Amino acid sequence: MRRFAIAVLAFAGVLASAPAHAGADVVPIDCPASAGAGTRCLSGQDENGAWYVIAMPADWNNRLIVHAHGGPRTGAPGAADSLEDLERFSVMVRQGYAWIGSTYRRGGYGVRMAAEDTDNSRKVFWSRFGRPERTILHGQSWGGNVAAKASELYALDTAGGRNYDGVLITNGVLSGGTRAYQFRAGLRAVYQFYCRNHPAADETTYPVWQGLPRGSRMTRADLRARVEACTGVDKPAAQRTPQQTQRLHDTLAVTGVQEDQLVSHLSWATFLFQDLVQERLGGLNPFDNSAVVYAGSSEDAALNAGVERFTADPDAVARLAYDSDLSGLIVLPTLTMHALHDPTVSYEVEAVYGATVAAAGRSHLLVQAATDEDQHSKLSDAGYLTALNALERWIDTDVRPDPARFQADCLAAHSGEGACRFRP
Repeated sequence: MRRFAIAVLAFAGVLASAPAHAGADVVPIDCPASAGAGTRCLSGQDENGAWYVIAMPADWNNRLIVHAHGGPRTGAPGAADSLEDLERFSVMVRQGYAWIGSTYRRGGYGVRMAAEDTDNSRKVFWSRFGRPERTILHGQSWGGNVAAKASELYALDTAGGRNYDGVLITNGVLSGGTRAYQFRAGLRAVYQFYCRNHPAADETTYPVWQGLPRGSRMTRADLRARVEACTGVDKPAAQRTPQQTQRLHDTLAVTGVQEDQLVSHLSWATFLFQDLVQERLGGLNPFDNSAVVYAGSSEDAALNAGVERFTADPDAVARLAYDSDLSGLIVLPTLTMHALHDPTVSYEVEAVYGATVAAAGRSHLLVQAATDEDQHSKLSDAGYLTALNALERWIDTDVRPDPARFQADCLAAHSGEGACRFRP
């Protein structure tokens, strides 16, 4: 109770002058209703320009979730942006955890940048409320790459003490940047072979691996209109022309992208690639399809003969690897949870990460759990709580959890929070 009273007094004083590293003053902000009655939220900006949102439940359990969000989002960050992430994972706050999420200092790519900003948000929380009994680092989607990198860089302080007690990663991009986006570069090439409208014939030609030329004013609505014109993807199947039906079928069959995810994946391969290539890699190409043999279309020979080919620049690959690839040198209990049918980040990345950690000799610190869900951005709240509780027990007992027990644990303790869908 004394710790809780101290926390409440600290929370009441948040409008006082900020510590030097905390940036601009913190102000109250409306919490999403899902965060629970009595939860108070704050928004502030750190010294690097990253905005953060803090959620403090009325019955704080003196534990903290430091959240790394997915994306990356390519727009300029705003004060309330992290409320979307809080809404998605508000079940953790309802369970008594404090929560902090950073927007990162700018939109666009940069895993090391985002990892630093994520750890800075931890420092902000600690400076205002004191060090909690436990701090858990959580990463979702691309934020899983961010959290894994942050764990490698910031798990320990300069004296060897722990900044975090454990790491939870959900549907994470755990294969690193040099592997994670190759399929989208292939998608751009395949789509262009069939549709010829991105770029269009009356536009300046550019290699599709660039995403877009610097200064392009294309919007997501513009891109969607082009995909619709070529494939009819937004129409019921019966309303598509035969040509649209064939082009859509071949594009999906070759790339493995789901129909309802086609525009999303092309958006990443357009706007994110533009930022990654033009702004972060100095215009150099990190993608390579020079030896890819495309298969599954109605005419594979014609596709492979006519598809745009490109070869990666070694310096671009090295720079991207330095920023985002993972070493597997983890020092904290790390639990990953991934949907088997994730339409955005393939479950196969879990095998890549498992192998990376094994090669570093750290498999004893990694547990990987699977669910049979088919969503990416939001899984069952019951699953999140089961994974979080398993991680907590691991930290408490130093006994590595068995994911084969997660389904029974979920049904016993958390079925009221949604479906339990763990698989061995």
